[in-house]
Amino acid sequence: MEERQRTRILEALADEVVEREGPIGTVTVTHIIARAGVSRRTFYELFVDREACLLAALDLGVQRAAARMQPAFAAESRWRDGVRVALAEFLGFLEDEPNLGRLCVVHTLGGGAEVLRRRTEVLKQLWQAVDRGRKESPAGHAQPSPVIAEGVVGAVLSVVHTRLQAQNGQPLMQLYGPLMSIIVLPYLGSSVARRELQRPAPKLRTRTRSMSAAQPGAAPEDPGVRLTYRTVRVLTEIAEHPGASNREVAERAGIVDQGQISKLLARLQAEALIANMGEGTTRGAPNAWRLTERGEHALRTSGSLSPEPEGLSRSGR
Repeated sequence: MEERQRTRILEALADEVVEREGPIGTVTVTHIIARAGVSRRTFYELFVDREACLLAALDLGVQRAAARMQPAFAAESRWRDGVRVALAEFLGFLEDEPNLGRLCVVHTLGGGAEVLRRRTEVLKQLWQAVDRGRKESPAGHAQPSPVIAEGVVGAVLSVVHTRLQAQNGQPLMQLYGPLMSIIVLPYLGSSVARRELQRPAPKLRTRTRSMSAAQPGAAPEDPGVRLTYRTVRVLTEIAEHPGASNREVAERAGIVDQGQISKLLARLQAEALIANMGEGTTRGAPNAWRLTERGEHALRTSGSLSPEPEGLSRSGR
């Protein structure tokens, strides 16, 4: 129960920060608990203050990204191959969890001293991983300085930061080739960088069992997909309101961005958790979503099912 509430609060913080599109200081504890559906007392039982909540949200985002990137990187024997799959997983994380990703990359820059210190610790780990490229530099190639890794990571994050801020709806995976080219250029030279520029992103492999790859008649013993609090809310609303359209699901689940709900519903459909009852009806008719048997099983067995919201305190921050 406590862990579920904690995750709800952290994801609610990310949602509020991104949707308000202002300085992180404009998001108050009142905003966070209202979106998370928890009481003020519960918030302060879990976090000393909003800054501690922001620090925990950064850690949550880092943990989820690292859970995808680190195994992918470690599974490859060559540095370049490891960077390829880790970069693809990073971009995949940002597309799958856009608000938490934007919080980590963009909005933590406006955090306090502890948040910025933690952010620097994460950057150091990335610098170390990129700096391994010096060992693969070809004979005759000028040995890059260790500080080059800091510049490479800074350049990659700067590009990603700009695209996240733009919110133009373009898939971040389109950045894969250019970013890979930026990373390898100082270590492997311009010819390799040009080839990487045109290379398609590798298939994401860190999810051990993809729902979309499951056999149609397979028993739903293991849904094979991690359900975040946002995903559970969407599945719950579809379960309680079968036939709901994209807009209706978004409104009930508290998701403002129609682009985000469209992408999330498409992913859940691809993973066979939901089905569109509106398919085959009048062209242009709204979608009408229902849970599949697999989706019902995933919702029943998820450890993330949310209890009824607690009474919200109307007192000050």
